[in-house]
Amino acid sequence: MVRSPSFSSDPKRSVDKGALDETPRASGRSTGSVTLSDVAKRAGVSPITVSRVLNRPEMVTAETLEAVRRVIAETGYVPNLLAGGLASSRTKLVAAIIPTLGNAMFIDTIQPLNDCLTAAGYQLMLGLSGFPTTCEEDLLKAILSRRPDAIVLTGVKHSEESRQRLLAAKIPVMEMWDLTPTPIDMLVGFSHEHVGEEVAKYLHGKGYRRFALVCAEDERAQVRRHSFLTALRDLGLESLATVHVPTPTTVRMGREGLASLLSDGHRPDAIFCSSDVLAHGVLAEAQSRGLKVPSDLAVMGFADLDFAAYTFPSLSTVHVDRAAMGRRAGEALLARLSGHVVPDMMVDIGFSIVERAST
Repeated sequence: MVRSPSFSSDPKRSVDKGALDETPRASGRSTGSVTLSDVAKRAGVSPITVSRVLNRPEMVTAETLEAVRRVIAETGYVPNLLAGGLASSRTKLVAAIIPTLGNAMFIDTIQPLNDCLTAAGYQLMLGLSGFPTTCEEDLLKAILSRRPDAIVLTGVKHSEESRQRLLAAKIPVMEMWDLTPTPIDMLVGFSHEHVGEEVAKYLHGKGYRRFALVCAEDERAQVRRHSFLTALRDLGLESLATVHVPTPTTVRMGREGLASLLSDGHRPDAIFCSSDVLAHGVLAEAQSRGLKVPSDLAVMGFADLDFAAYTFPSLSTVHVDRAAMGRRAGEALLARLSGHVVPDMMVDIGFSIVERAST
């Protein structure tokens, strides 16, 4: 809950908006938090001087600056930037919601996004929605109550209540990792449907005919699976086996996925995995069973993670420029926050199929 700052009618007690003090507490305060007034008292200066040290240090003498900063360091005082931001309608905070920190795909996007925002003086706050993203709605309520200047979402499927809440917030909203003709605001992503289609065409073109999938139970992986199967049916192939695994995916799940397919009597000559991590597990299980890759079994991953080029054999996969996605999202957000027009509200960063030894 955000509490409005209290002001004294005494003009001697006025402070700068950039570092608004909470109502002064007694030194034996129960919360243990240090206020701006506490710092001022210990440094022997007025609260407005402390505020100037924090916001306009050029207006303070070197001696006073050193004294106040020493007290700040000793007490661990943290300015109430939220209150100051509310007074100026800016918090310098951007929130991002991702499903998990256990998937390198999302980290590789968030890091350049964070770097872009930090360079412009913004801080990134992360929220984890999990798989499936059932808690996104409650998470959005909590985040929006902190009054972020902008918000970044993973994917394009949200509840109607969440969409309305985001529209009512009247802040820039960036959706990533997918495409839709009806974004909430701005969008940077790629088509998972096209990924499935192109992988099917690629593997079929290489001469493979008996397909199987090891697929995570998240919505974007399922979109790729559905379009993969549809494309193969259009090519005259109907019978495909699928092993579904929970998220986040692991190498162990990939190994168990191939083991399950083989124990059920399936003998695919090509497996499409919804992540490189699963594909790595399939490669390991195939080798443990004496299967030669790709002559006995071709393996295809997704994401082109750093290790994909260094598995044995090296892993064919779908490359997505995750860093570019994060940078483009950050640049668009900063443009909007600076009051500039963003010419490309929807950006398709595309993807490419990377052929390596596993296919």
